Amino acid sequence: MGCVMSFTIYLVDDDAGVLKALSRIVRTAGYDTRAYCSPRDFLREHDPLVPGCVILDLTMPEFDGLDLQQHLIAEKIERPIIFLTGNGDIPTSVRAMRAGALDFLTKPVRRDELLRAIARAQEQDGIARHAHEARQSMERRLATLTKREREVLGYVIAGRLNKQIAASLGTVEKTVKVHRGRMMEKLGIRSVAELVRITERVGIVPQQCRDNEPCWPFGQLDRATILHDNVSR
Repeated sequence: MGCVMSFTIYLVDDDAGVLKALSRIVRTAGYDTRAYCSPRDFLREHDPLVPGCVILDLTMPEFDGLDLQQHLIAEKIERPIIFLTGNGDIPTSVRAMRAGALDFLTKPVRRDELLRAIARAQEQDGIARHAHEARQSMERRLATLTKREREVLGYVIAGRLNKQIAASLGTVEKTVKVHRGRMMEKLGIRSVAELVRITERVGIVPQQCRDNEPCWPFGQLDRATILHDNVSR
């Protein structure tokens, strides 16, 4: 029950009767519930750091469900959304799903159907938050590296041997080994394979590395890329 109660269900619907019915369902299932009669009310109180999902009415005056979905996307807020509608059409549902909606349910929604959708939302939210925390942790550790250690890291993940890295950097292999060892220690990593897995997990994608250029443009983490083919020590 503790795991359930740590997940908040945000209900957004302009029909007070629907809000009351939905609140009863999710509360009796053990979830923390917050109900809003409009998307604007929701946005005024919404805290993206709180684990949870939004159960959102599709059709509302002035600012509808799709508008709220687009607003969250524009603000880069990852929040699982379950749409509810009494008269949804296929093009609208396709649009919502393509924009990242988790589910699209028709009113009146059955209790078991709604709770299954919430369970999927809780799983999705947990995965997204874990990935975000892993990325932040890695970025903090990467920020402790010196400029030379960052350069060595780029070449290591590009599959370069120590002697190849030394030639590219205009130094000796022994010096590269020292920088490499310090880099691995700071990152808390024991192998290149582990380093590759972590960089993949935080969303770094492959890029070809050229001689005399850093393989990875450190300092631009959102656009950083690393080649991990044929990794060798």
